[in-house]
Amino acid sequence: MKRRAAVEPVIGHLKAEHRMGRNYLAHRMGDAINAILAAVGYNFRLLRRFIA
Repeated sequence: MKRRAAVEPVIGHLKAEHRMGRNYLAHRMGDAINAILAAVGYNFRLLRRFIA
């Protein structure tokens, strides 16, 4: 339960800030690209915050 409590806010943040709520790309490849781009954006934001 503790692990789920740690993961849920991250998923909510990805949906709100990185356009994971609705996928506008088609098919399985679009799903994969959408997930990868959201992860890249999330990690880039963390990296920017770490450098600053």
